[in-house]
Amino acid sequence: MRCRHSSTRSSDGSVPAEPRRPLYERVAIPLVSSRAGSWFYVHVAPHLDRGLLRLTGGRFTTAGRGRVGYLKVRGARSGAERTTPLVWTRDGASLLLVASRGGDVRHPAWYRNVVANPDVTFSLDGEERRYRARTATAEERPRLWELANRRYPGYAVYQRRAGAREIPVVVLEPRDAEPDG
Repeated sequence: MRCRHSSTRSSDGSVPAEPRRPLYERVAIPLVSSRAGSWFYVHVAPHLDRGLLRLTGGRFTTAGRGRVGYLKVRGARSGAERTTPLVWTRDGASLLLVASRGGDVRHPAWYRNVVANPDVTFSLDGEERRYRARTATAEERPRLWELANRRYPGYAVYQRRAGAREIPVVVLEPRDAEPDG
């Protein structure tokens, strides 16, 4: 069965190679997925990105333009609103977030918050939308993991680094069409 995300097959049935990434991506991906790069993007970049997102109307972060949005979710224990800049991947109308924490053996705090409070908002390019978050099922995870890895191949490095912890893929399903109340 062919999935929506599958590459278009040529007339001879073969799948064409992925398009070559721009030079800055070919240089950035190994740097960002390194231990030092992961540490930076887990511990420093979110603080910088919150300010950059505010200053640029949600259009620019330390990772460039169009790669990072920000998740707003209520804290699992505090109930306070938390804002976390995250790389996202589109899957039709849904968005995918990867709870990698740079390959740590623990889940990120934002993931624990989403599990406890799945009604979230996510902002892309300054436009905030409401979503219902859920962890991908075991059946759908391989396809979604592949999509996320196409967007950022460093996730495969993070999974190896995470050891026995399977890194969750979070699916954000749009709620804009749902009535309030």
